[in-house]
Amino acid sequence: MPNPFIWPVRVYFEDTDAGGVVFYGNYLKFYERARTEWLRSLGIGQQFLKDEYGILFVVKNVSVEYKRSAVLDDHLQVTAEISGMRGASLEFDQAVWRGDTLLSTARTKIVCVDKNRMRPVPIPEMVAEKMLAGREHD
Repeated sequence: MPNPFIWPVRVYFEDTDAGGVVFYGNYLKFYERARTEWLRSLGIGQQFLKDEYGILFVVKNVSVEYKRSAVLDDHLQVTAEISGMRGASLEFDQAVWRGDTLLSTARTKIVCVDKNRMRPVPIPEMVAEKMLAGREHD
């Protein structure tokens, strides 16, 4: 992806721990929001996927590296870009930035599952095409 999708996030008091630093688990929320908003920017809502295709995207695994801390009132940019797509799965490379300072990186594997059986199913062709087109034009 030439230009990763970027989603702005403001750090609120609720995101921080007793020391005023963003609690490490909240980075996962930031990453989730960026992936969800990337889908939405392609015209693919999570509810639409569930209602129209009977599918959900679920996290299979995530690896996060923390480099620097975000703190209360920081304005962050959270990126999301597809690094791989196969059948029922997607891989994303993601990052959290504060200006030019890299705070965290993540690699997230997402699996497309049937909403009733919670078993992997191929990503619907129309959805995959939109994702790949969005990947090329961001």
